[in-house]
Amino acid sequence: MSGEPLPVSRVAELEEPDERPRWLVESLWSRAAVGFVAGQPKLGKTWLALDLALSVATATPCLDTFPVAEPGNVLVYLAEDHPRVVRQRLAGLCQHRGIALEHVAVHVITADTVRLDLERDRERLTDTVQLIQPRLLVLDPLVRLHRKDENHAGDVAELLAFLRQLQRAHDLAIVVVHHMRKSTAAHGGQALRGSGDFHAWTDSALYLRPAREAIALSAEHRGAPAPPSLQLQLCSRPDGSQTHLEILNTGQSSIVPTSSPPAPLPDRLLDILRPNSPPLTRSQLREKLRVNNQRLGEVLADLQHRGVLRRSQRGWSRACERELDPTALST
Repeated sequence: MSGEPLPVSRVAELEEPDERPRWLVESLWSRAAVGFVAGQPKLGKTWLALDLALSVATATPCLDTFPVAEPGNVLVYLAEDHPRVVRQRLAGLCQHRGIALEHVAVHVITADTVRLDLERDRERLTDTVQLIQPRLLVLDPLVRLHRKDENHAGDVAELLAFLRQLQRAHDLAIVVVHHMRKSTAAHGGQALRGSGDFHAWTDSALYLRPAREAIALSAEHRGAPAPPSLQLQLCSRPDGSQTHLEILNTGQSSIVPTSSPPAPLPDRLLDILRPNSPPLTRSQLREKLRVNNQRLGEVLADLQHRGVLRRSQRGWSRACERELDPTALST
């Protein structure tokens, strides 16, 4: 026998399964997954990636439907959009959801270029991730992030290995926006432009295809069954504002979340802080609600201002038994 044997453990001695949530965004993106939002040009790939980003940053349902299991900071780089355009896109999505833009934890890389095939840029991106500690990183589009041959397996493997290393080192999800070939391939991953390594690398993916006057969205996951597809449409107000993707076939053969969308945060908060129940600290409330700390603080302050909640040294409790007027809830 030559060399050193490989490390081996009995199966019962292996590390226990991770008890953290399975999803980042239920049914759409697995927790800490790497993969693609992919489609042909002008099908809303960037809009879908930003919808995911805004949802994770604000703990609001993606596409107004799919709950976020692990909200947190988000880091985005849109190589083809000026930072002013990125702000405009996100501002419209925020207006659609009734969210104040200044409270959104989406951090935008404003560098003119980021090259994943250059060691210096890899180091700078890694340092930025270390600084921001994002739950999600969005890179859009892949073709602008390198000068390698996407059809060459060796070149592709080097790029993807760096992103996988970044994901594992910082426990974050990575969404890469990429193009699909105009192919009749039944499987979305088989139509990704470039090497077959792209599909093999993917943990979660969202594929957009033209469908008559709509956009067909299908999802794929390494560790979960592929849900049925749904149809989307890019919508906006008559003046062109509040542009967003909207589900057209809700209630039909659409992707169904594994749990119902959460109730508005004020309602969930009041359901926990029932009349005559013991006070709870902000940390206890955050643990129960699994919500962004800043968002929770805004709702607590609003309900305190309205006289519904009160704060003491022991924590937060109901000030009286009257409920909020649902028509007044906008947070």
